[in-house]
Amino acid sequence: MSTTTQKDATLFTNPPARKLNMFDSQLLVPAIADSFRKLHPRTQLRSPVMFVVYVGSIITTALAVQALLGKGEAPFGFIAATAVWLWFTVLFANFAEALAEGRSKAQAASLRSLKQTVTAKKLATPKHGTTWLPQPALDLRKGHYILVEAGDVIPIDGEVIEGVASVDESAITGESAPVIRESGGDFSSVTGGTRVLSDWLVVKVTANPGETFLDRMISMVEGAKRQKTPNEIALTILLVALTIVFLIVTVTLLPFSLFSVAAAGAGTPVTITVLIALLVCLIPTTIGGLLSAIGVAGMSRMMQANVIATSGRAVEAAGDVDVLLLDKTGTITLGNRQASAFMPAPGVTEQQLADVAQLASLADETPEGRSIVVLAKQKFNIREREMATLNATFVPFTAQTRMSGIDIGPRAIRKGAADTVRQYVEALGQKYPSEVARSVDDISRRGSTPLVVVDGERVMGVVELKDIVKGGIKERFAELRRMGIKTVMITGDNKLTAAAIAAEAGVDDFLAEATPEDKLKLIRSYQAEGRLVAMTGDGTNDAPALAQADVAVAMNSGTQAAKEAGNMVDLDSNPTKLLEIVEIGKQMLMTRGSLTTFSISNDIAKYFAIIPAAFVGTYPQLKALDIMHLASPASAIMSAVIFNALIIMVLIPLALKGVPYRAIGAVALLRRNLLLYGVGGIILPFIGIKVIDLVLTALNLV
Repeated sequence: MSTTTQKDATLFTNPPARKLNMFDSQLLVPAIADSFRKLHPRTQLRSPVMFVVYVGSIITTALAVQALLGKGEAPFGFIAATAVWLWFTVLFANFAEALAEGRSKAQAASLRSLKQTVTAKKLATPKHGTTWLPQPALDLRKGHYILVEAGDVIPIDGEVIEGVASVDESAITGESAPVIRESGGDFSSVTGGTRVLSDWLVVKVTANPGETFLDRMISMVEGAKRQKTPNEIALTILLVALTIVFLIVTVTLLPFSLFSVAAAGAGTPVTITVLIALLVCLIPTTIGGLLSAIGVAGMSRMMQANVIATSGRAVEAAGDVDVLLLDKTGTITLGNRQASAFMPAPGVTEQQLADVAQLASLADETPEGRSIVVLAKQKFNIREREMATLNATFVPFTAQTRMSGIDIGPRAIRKGAADTVRQYVEALGQKYPSEVARSVDDISRRGSTPLVVVDGERVMGVVELKDIVKGGIKERFAELRRMGIKTVMITGDNKLTAAAIAAEAGVDDFLAEATPEDKLKLIRSYQAEGRLVAMTGDGTNDAPALAQADVAVAMNSGTQAAKEAGNMVDLDSNPTKLLEIVEIGKQMLMTRGSLTTFSISNDIAKYFAIIPAAFVGTYPQLKALDIMHLASPASAIMSAVIFNALIIMVLIPLALKGVPYRAIGAVALLRRNLLLYGVGGIILPFIGIKVIDLVLTALNLV
């Protein structure tokens, strides 16, 4: 049976959502609502630091009610204002997390808009031309075979087993240019929701409904489901330890105050409200309130770079990476080698070599083959000849012969790698010219690729194919070196060629003639030294190394095996994206470290604000610590509490956007952060608390 493709029902047909800025109303309104929803005790328990503030807010609210009934430990207005600002502290922390999650949810909604339910063409047997039956995509299962033709939407993820077609993946990658998908190579993976533009494909289904790449992408970017990373857990433990220490100290201050007042027979003991305010201001509430938002925002920034990370752990690992394994082709070089020179053998003119090389390349549609034809035309005006008029037979490249060329009657013209051609010539009983061998070595030392041409039994010479190093890549590697990251180029080229390219690109090391086993061995050797390794890959043969690497970026255009082995997927299939991924990971770690430094430094100013105010009634000598000369004890406490809440709101943009990335060494980075966020964290609260105190006094609010 054959019918045209029919859509059952389009669940989502809108184009992907526009990119929202940080404070867009579409994000703000839901975030404000989520801030109140997150007041549930179970949600608050996820952040122990903020849970302490949450409990303090409840207690001060109860004390305010008690004061309203005329039995308060302090004036109702003071207790109520303290309770309100403590609740604001909790809500501001909730708002930061909700805003970060809102961006992730917007990205997930954009991805959901790509999902469509279509009727697939299920094949009875996995072969083009056989009968097919219409079947809803939701009924497809792993191992089923489907036919996808021009104009069809690919209903589910799969692997191409027959055919070649142009596919529009713009809905997922954002790239308007179509891509080629074909069987038997590293570009055989297809994604549900993309559209075939030409020809046809026979696809083996590799995912059940609900388990597709698009479904995994949606779950990955859902910030609410994010698991805490190891470093985040370690920092949380540190913050909890600091909170417990301050909690114990604060609790013991009440009996000390009562005892001192009783012993002296004068003075006023500290109140529970003041002790709660003191505790909240001294524990690291700033980083406690922003920690989750920083992690969610890191995942979101990866998504904005068109990279899907399977977990926050992968993003964090990217920030800790100190070894990068980079494929030469497409990452360090442009990827398409170009013919740059003809180097003839003794007794052969350059034009004769160019003529024969062009003949061998007439039917070669690779970029290298086309460049040989163009170079011969440019240098000697040798025009292309039609295959039909030559009565010739094209000999394609195979893994067995490792050569390609053309047969014109009994005349056999071949081109291929130097070692392969040498074996070919010597098998014919001919001597391989030493001059040609020297030319091959010279070309290799320059970082180019030698291609030897032979006409019958005669070696004609060498064509130099130049691999162009990408502009600016050397500067990028220099930046990574300053950050303490080692770069290693991986290539299948011989050692001479690899060494020349490595020197020109400025990488620290290289692995030549690399096999999948060599890559795996290299990764394990670095990991045995305690290093974290990142690499990219797209083929099935890359899967073992990707599974071993700490940060493994699979290309979206690659095979299903590569995508399953990696912990990140680059939707743009751009090998150089690895450099950007490392920068995003380091930015997340820098942001977390900087705000932690700022949060702890904040406490110094609060000591001078709250402690004199809280205990001056018990110990009048503490008045000497009031270096800010705040208006009154009540004003000092209220100013510190308000500043403690407002600073979270002020830092939300920095937490979501991240601390600006700078490619500098670890020592220089530590020095800069200590100066900017450490010293700044000490100075800013003195200014902020004093300004708030002046405003409260001017408005007669205390």
